[in-house]
Amino acid sequence: MRHLSLLLLYFLLYLNKGVCTNRSVAETKAGIDTNLIISLNERGYSIRLTNPTQTQKYADSALSLSKKINYKRGIAEAYRVSGIAKYYLNQNDSSIQNFLRSLSLYSELKDKQGEAKVYNNIGNLYRDVDYNKSLEYYHESLKIAENIGEKELVAGLFLNIGIVCQKKKAYLEALQYFKKSHAQFSLLNNNTGIAICYQNISIVYRHLKNFDQSEDFAKKAIAIARQSNLNFIIASTNITLSLVYIAKNELTKAENAIKEGITYAKLIKDEKLYYDLLIGYYTLEQKRGNYKQAFNYLQQVYRRDSLTYKNNISEKISLLQEQYKAREIQRENELTIQKQRTSRVILWSSILIAALLAVVVIMLLNNVKKKQRTNNQLTALNQEILLQKENLDRINHNLEAIISERTNDLKVKNDKLSQYSFHLSHQIRSPIATIKGLMSLEKDNLIDREEFIQQLERCVNDIDNKILHINEMLHNAQSLGFKKSGD
Repeated sequence: MRHLSLLLLYFLLYLNKGVCTNRSVAETKAGIDTNLIISLNERGYSIRLTNPTQTQKYADSALSLSKKINYKRGIAEAYRVSGIAKYYLNQNDSSIQNFLRSLSLYSELKDKQGEAKVYNNIGNLYRDVDYNKSLEYYHESLKIAENIGEKELVAGLFLNIGIVCQKKKAYLEALQYFKKSHAQFSLLNNNTGIAICYQNISIVYRHLKNFDQSEDFAKKAIAIARQSNLNFIIASTNITLSLVYIAKNELTKAENAIKEGITYAKLIKDEKLYYDLLIGYYTLEQKRGNYKQAFNYLQQVYRRDSLTYKNNISEKISLLQEQYKAREIQRENELTIQKQRTSRVILWSSILIAALLAVVVIMLLNNVKKKQRTNNQLTALNQEILLQKENLDRINHNLEAIISERTNDLKVKNDKLSQYSFHLSHQIRSPIATIKGLMSLEKDNLIDREEFIQQLERCVNDIDNKILHINEMLHNAQSLGFKKSGD
């Protein structure tokens, strides 16, 4: 009986942990469904630098399919890929919304790899509007990526941190990060990463006035980008290459680089790149002495820069607002989940307490039945004694004194049994009253749950011990003050 009580209490403690793992329904779906979603997300991500519009379409398809089968990991990744597409399409408001949705789902799934990737993506989003915020997200992502051994992501984060250092004009520090990134991407045979590293190393060397090195790395970046159809890298690297040629007074090469860059910028519909290339035209025409044409380019760029500055400030405010909203929603969801878990624990606790009380009642009923059987046995014994008395009276009237003594002895025994029965009833009633008091305190939330469980266990053990003592006393007549037969 003791083991049964302890088992019930241990089960109650287990439920109080409130830990439950919700597996997505999609995990049990046919493999073809999830594989198709994974494929769509991967294809969309792979063309983000060449065709972000198509990346968005792949992400939308993956998101639609994932929602139909409630595949949470697919939904999270689709939101992330969609956020990347929006970033390259210069739709930062939509981008941050998708990243935050993705981050919330990955956190719910406890997917550290997914969380690290999204932190990196959000860092990219802040890179042009808030350097410190960008570095904060990059370092958070880097910490997770290094812990889980995600080498490709670590390489990308070295690259991104280097870009921020470059924008902050910490060129030597940026160069160190680019070289660390290049080493990692080379081990992984990641041509896209290598091309981007070469592109940024070229930019650093241009700022350091090492134009030959800058030209060499820019050409390497463009060569790899052409092999992999990385249109964005071709367009952006031509900006650096044109400025290098202008610095070296190779103006025809500079013009060709700008033209090629503009062609690719228009191909990928990147307006920001287009205006960055116009700055190259302005610098080129100024170098040639065509000041009127240079002034025209400068006017276009100035109008764009003014608008860009306003947009950057607006984007920074919008990003912060979206983050605040997402965190509030996530906090409300966590509170709701916690309330649901607490309700389940209370429900199961009540059920277990009721079951335990039912066990106690059954035990008491069994003991009452045992007591009744004992009384019946004593009654039968009395009847037998009376019959023996009658027989002895008929045989020898001199034995009346002995029979009277035996009768008195039996009366004393009956009195002692009655007193002991009353005593046992009081002993059993005490812990039951304590249990009822504890239940009342629990119902009114006046007692700590851990103390409640400890007190309940003590009462159950007390009842169990008393019942064992009753059984022992009922089977040991001497303990009740009775003498053995023949004494």
